[in-house]
Amino acid sequence: MFLDYFALGVLIFMVITLFYAVIAIHDIPHLMAKARNHPHQDAIHVAGWVSLFTLHVIWPFLFIWATLYREDRGWGMRPDGTLPDKAEATAEIARLHARIAELEAPASEREKA
Repeated sequence: MFLDYFALGVLIFMVITLFYAVIAIHDIPHLMAKARNHPHQDAIHVAGWVSLFTLHVIWPFLFIWATLYREDRGWGMRPDGTLPDKAEATAEIARLHARIAELEAPASEREKA
C-alpha cells in the first residue's frame, strides 16, 4: 500500500517538474533577447508563449531571432564584428546600382560596351 502512494507521489512530482521545465525552456530565447537588449524582445517573449501552443515548432526560429542581434554591432553580419563606415557602405551601394543598371540594359547595348 505504501508503494502505491509513493509511486503516485513520484508521478505527480514528475508531471509538475516536466510542466515547469517546458515553461522554463520556452523562455530561453526571451532571456537571451533581454540580455542582448534586443529591440524585439517583447515580440520574442509573446512568440515563445505562442510556441507552447504549437508544441514548440517555432521555438528554434525564436532562438535564431534572439541570437542574431547584438547591441554592439546591431544586425551586422561582418566576420570581424566591426561596423561598416558610411563611405564604405555608400561605395558598395553605388557599385550595386551600377551592376543592376548593367544587368537591366538591353542585350544590344551590352554588346556595344
